[in-house]
Amino acid sequence: MVDLNSYLNIKKSLPENVLLLAVSKTKPEEDILQLYNNGQRDFGENKVQEMTTKHTNLPKDIRWHQIGHLQTNKIKYIIPYVYMIHSVDSLKLAQEINKQAQKNNKIIKCLLQIKVATEETKFGFSENELTQILEIGEFNNLKNIKICGLMGMATNTENEDEINLEFQKVQALFNTLKIKYFNNSTDFSEISMGMSGDYPIAIKNGSTIVRLGSIIFGERDYSKQA
Repeated sequence: MVDLNSYLNIKKSLPENVLLLAVSKTKPEEDILQLYNNGQRDFGENKVQEMTTKHTNLPKDIRWHQIGHLQTNKIKYIIPYVYMIHSVDSLKLAQEINKQAQKNNKIIKCLLQIKVATEETKFGFSENELTQILEIGEFNNLKNIKICGLMGMATNTENEDEINLEFQKVQALFNTLKIKYFNNSTDFSEISMGMSGDYPIAIKNGSTIVRLGSIIFGERDYSKQA
């Protein structure tokens, strides 16, 4: 059930340069429509099948963001409609997105996912790995993707100092990469960072997209997710 007051208050409180991405995974289409009718257009999903079904059934001016780990064999299903892929965590994945985008005559906005959290279950490039790929210009040949910035997830902890340090790492890496590899790119401008429990800390550390789910939609029932 949508907490509309919470949504409206958060939206009003966000700086102008920060996008509220409503994370609607596992939530019914009626909840999405309720936010849509209050002006929300950006929604985030982590499962390809669920997002594709929602895209089919809901208004076509919704901007769908893929925020979960993405398998290469699922990319072709979302390329026709996806607005941005936040979770590019390998060169192989970027190459496949580029290949499928080329087939569809599209250019897909992508964020490079950085691993700063301590959990082994979280995905993303290490700083060294990403720097090596950029150094040899691997992304330069991928003409059908547009690298728009970085995505990061903090460790799931109540230690705000640790969260702050991890978000600082993402911001520092963004600044380094911007100067060294994307200095001439106006597209490289986004940091997708911060969720319901830590988004104020993320904004202090330069986040331009906050991914908010439970604070708006309530707790999730993952048994309902395909």
